Amino acid sequence: MTNAKRTVLELLGRAGMFPGEAEELLALVEAGAIAGAHHEIGKPRDAPAGSGEAYGSGWRDGALATSDELGHAAERALERALGPALSGSSGAVARDRHPVGRVDVERAKVAVIPLYLEFSDLSELDPEVSDEVLTAVLGTMNVVGRVGYAGQLEQFTASGRERLARLYAHYGPRGHIAVHGRYSLLHSPTSIAVLERLAAAGPTLRTEWEHAELPPAWLDGLATAWEASEAPPA
Repeated sequence: MTNAKRTVLELLGRAGMFPGEAEELLALVEAGAIAGAHHEIGKPRDAPAGSGEAYGSGWRDGALATSDELGHAAERALERALGPALSGSSGAVARDRHPVGRVDVERAKVAVIPLYLEFSDLSELDPEVSDEVLTAVLGTMNVVGRVGYAGQLEQFTASGRERLARLYAHYGPRGHIAVHGRYSLLHSPTSIAVLERLAAAGPTLRTEWEHAELPPAWLDGLATAWEASEAPPA
């Protein structure tokens, strides 16, 4: 494991990433993997059929103990990722307030681009604006939420696939709506993340949007397009 980390750090360094950022990225990836395992094992599962009541009780107790330990391991991984200043009795509060960093934004970009390409083509949007949009999106979550955000985006896309296809076909680059105007963000991969946050944490997103001084029309445009893309009643 140590050799693998060293190799990845060297490769990231050659790609131009600063050592501190590379270390943080690897620590967040580790924390994300543990958090993902914690989420999976925490899903309720019955013991194998015919196991008997005693076996079933032991099964549930063992699953709960394993889930708790993975949760603690994820917390420790996050403390390593965010540094000793955020550990200790006030760590949970500090993690919730940890500012969105470059690594957070880059990880979100990696997550949204392939999802966006399932529905649309890449179009031009100022990269700096994209970073500002994703910073506002990620600002609606604590650090734990950001670590598992890629999986959350995949679930959102899978559950709303038909609706998203209708939305991008009409308002996205393949549609007849111009790139300039209230639907501009639908020409950017960041729109997937904005739509997910509108559905999951609309009021909080609007607060972060105002704080970032992003155009209100963009957010209103996505909200309008999302509502219009809902399937008509049969």
